[in-house]
Amino acid sequence: MDKSISDNGETVAKGSICGYDSLDQLLSANLKPELYQEVSRILLGSNCGRPLEHIVIPASAKDLSSKHDFDLQAFSFSADKEQMRKPRVVRVGLIQNSIALPTTAPFLDQTRGIHNKLKPIIEAAGVAGVNILCLQEAWTMPFAFCTREKKWCEFAEPVDGESTKFLQELAKKYNMVIVNPILERDMDHGEVLWNTAVIIGNNGNIIGKHRKNHIPRVGDFNESTYYMEGDTGHPVFETVFGKIAVNICYGRHHPLNWLAFGLNGAEIVFNPSATVGELSEPMWPIEARNAAIANSCFVGSINRVGTEVFPNAFTSGDGKPQHNDFGHFYGSSHFSAPDASCTPSLSRYRDGLLISDMDLNLCRQYKDKWGFRMTARYEVYADLLAKYLKPDFKPQVVSDPMLHKNSS
Repeated sequence: MDKSISDNGETVAKGSICGYDSLDQLLSANLKPELYQEVSRILLGSNCGRPLEHIVIPASAKDLSSKHDFDLQAFSFSADKEQMRKPRVVRVGLIQNSIALPTTAPFLDQTRGIHNKLKPIIEAAGVAGVNILCLQEAWTMPFAFCTREKKWCEFAEPVDGESTKFLQELAKKYNMVIVNPILERDMDHGEVLWNTAVIIGNNGNIIGKHRKNHIPRVGDFNESTYYMEGDTGHPVFETVFGKIAVNICYGRHHPLNWLAFGLNGAEIVFNPSATVGELSEPMWPIEARNAAIANSCFVGSINRVGTEVFPNAFTSGDGKPQHNDFGHFYGSSHFSAPDASCTPSLSRYRDGLLISDMDLNLCRQYKDKWGFRMTARYEVYADLLAKYLKPDFKPQVVSDPMLHKNSS
């Protein structure tokens, strides 16, 4: 664990908040219970008018958490009781992790090290009864896309490659759907690369895949050095546990991307990511929560943790001298619900497993409550977008006729 010295001379974990794993831990430790409850209500919202309840985790999962030093938290989203439908409760998990070995280690050792590191965390999810589990973006490798060096392409693998086979066995063992985000090598189309999420069914079968729709081009940080925008549209995968979709990383900044998954009927949308503090942390708790509200679905947001140091220095278009790391990946994985409630986040610097029970009936209940689908005026926006795509498009701007008159 990285350490640093705080202002008062105490040794604290690097990347932590005043020595605490997360903002929630900081608040709960330093506020009176009644004040903490009120602050928590404002920050995390209320689920059906109540705070989220903690889930009792099996001792075997807790033992794995202690032995392998990963954060383990679990909460429950409820829905109102209906007369015509039974509750549709599904248990969902998110995993965030740092890399297992330095980026200078042999690539095969790095990949196998990450497999070995994640296996007990996945097993903890399995023994805790998780039905659907999602891993972080490009979990099988360091986040090398900031370097623009092509040697990292060696980590790419086919959809049915080593990591998928590894997860297929665990999916079958624990009757668990697993979302496997990888750097894909498309063997059928000239071995080009994609940023892809492979959906593994609870029987160990491959249900399908989705390729990242939006590629960041921020300064000279440009992931299209490795892969381009995906060609799979906005698929929603119907599993035995519910309808899920995957909005990979940078796609969370695009409201229409969320909308498309929602229109296709997603009940849970996962956002496996890799993003650093200086770049995006103020946006992190806002975008996914807003997407859950606007699209009447649950959202699972995952971010890797740690600072990954590369052998060759690079720049990031931020005006700073070249450096050997992209910044601190701040973890903080969390769930958001359609009623605007959300869970506390996992740690900013530790590996972690976040578990949530969610009654999927809440999705329809909030569609009915707010009527967004009926009031959305899609035809108006479809007309605007059709016009916008034409080269002779002119913005609909009405100017004050006095604005451009010369004053006399």
